[in-house]
Amino acid sequence: MDMTLNSLGRKVPLELPGVGSFAPYMSPFSMLGQPGTIQGTQMHMRRPAPARSKVVENIEKAVELSGLKDGMTISFHHHLRNGDAVIPMVLDVLQKMGFKGLTLAPSSIPDVHDCIADYIRSGLINRLYTSGVRGELGKLLSRGELNIPVVIRSHGGRARAIEEGSISIDVAFLAAPACDPLGNITGSIGPSACGSLGYAMTDARHARHVVAITDNLVKYPLNPRISIPQYLVDSIVCVDSLGDPKKIATGAARITRNPVDLKIARDSFRLMKSSGIVEPGFSFQMGVGGASLAVAKYLEDYMKEKGIRGSFGLGGVGGYMAGMLEEGLFDAVFDVQSFDSAVTKSMQEDPRHIEIDASWYANPFNAGCIVHNLDCVILAALEVDTDFNVNVLTGNDGVLRGASGGHQDTAAGAKLSIVVAPSFRGGVPSIKERVTTVTTPGETVDAIVTERGICINPRREDLLGSALKSGLSIVDITALKKEVEKLTGIPRPAEFNYDKVAAVVEYRDGTLIDTVYARKS
Repeated sequence: MDMTLNSLGRKVPLELPGVGSFAPYMSPFSMLGQPGTIQGTQMHMRRPAPARSKVVENIEKAVELSGLKDGMTISFHHHLRNGDAVIPMVLDVLQKMGFKGLTLAPSSIPDVHDCIADYIRSGLINRLYTSGVRGELGKLLSRGELNIPVVIRSHGGRARAIEEGSISIDVAFLAAPACDPLGNITGSIGPSACGSLGYAMTDARHARHVVAITDNLVKYPLNPRISIPQYLVDSIVCVDSLGDPKKIATGAARITRNPVDLKIARDSFRLMKSSGIVEPGFSFQMGVGGASLAVAKYLEDYMKEKGIRGSFGLGGVGGYMAGMLEEGLFDAVFDVQSFDSAVTKSMQEDPRHIEIDASWYANPFNAGCIVHNLDCVILAALEVDTDFNVNVLTGNDGVLRGASGGHQDTAAGAKLSIVVAPSFRGGVPSIKERVTTVTTPGETVDAIVTERGICINPRREDLLGSALKSGLSIVDITALKKEVEKLTGIPRPAEFNYDKVAAVVEYRDGTLIDTVYARKS
């Protein structure tokens, strides 16, 4: 395989057999700021006879109507998270129907779908495009059992790839928490309600054929909120259940009580405040982990104290962000993925809670994605290195166990990107000389906050100056790495088979930022 070095010194292939050619990553914005437009895909036109219902008797019939053939590409969305039963339901049917060599291109793969590993071994699936992998599937891929390397894309990168044609979806199978007989779909009501369908919207708009699978067929017309309109849906299948509602929209996530995480959260907020970015009209994105929620709590109290009202919250939205919207701390929330039941209620009742698709969220190749208007984002990491590169995909053992998600998209777009991480986990240091896999380039990371101090990227002299003036505990990242290693020792690096590429990691613009090799057995 012909390899080249990208600007981060990572070897990446120029071409993947069975996938296509690639360019190496050069810089976060090297592919942007170009004049003119590029030719993308066009919407698929249909010519169906007029009908008052698109409901068919079962998945088999919907597959027959779709014209699916061996070697074609199918997609799913992951908004049902660990409660999803649609992916295994459909793959089981396709296996029994005798399909072979399909490309699986879901928006991401939930932890619970170890069954995909079995369908790779059976030959049903021979190519995989996704945002991330975990569990038994991650182990299978890390052993190099899939002949064609996996292509891992960010959420914005996946939307770009679909719209430009790098991913050409033949049939999209969309879990529909509520659907009427003509195919209008929403995720905000029903026994399997999951909130926003932001990733499914992109698939519906560009797939050659769309199958809605629902456990909640409602009277036409669906109201009040339509996420995906009927003119994009070809057929509908009714099933008993889309999955386990308890694992789809969970109860509100709790703020951490872990003193390490609380220290990290407090220092992250103090860094935000010292930077001067928390002012009227600022925008913000966070995760739904305990430390991120603690940052939001400090932020909420400060905004109330100072009478600050932000412009918008963004991202995968949890109940805490929805609560800040309800309290009037933000003018709007843009929601590409909802994380708990409180969000579903907010989407139903508050017009300021705006459902967006993945392209609007983070696709760098359009006239303006929202992440490019972010002021501050709080991000997590599995490991970071002394060049501020971040890994959220592979563990210290080299096994795939995470997802790119919107990490690199938001880090690139935000004025202030803060990565939070404990200095070590389970005796393994989080700061390395060189991360196992680069997901997000250090050029886009402004600060790394640990319980042992804050590391500021040397590119941000302004941020360093304001942090020092505020009395924050600033440490050199190389010195911090050495300090932690005195406690933990230096872990033995994973051993890889450099003749076998297990996966490639795209940057959001389609260039390759890193290569994941198969582990030595």
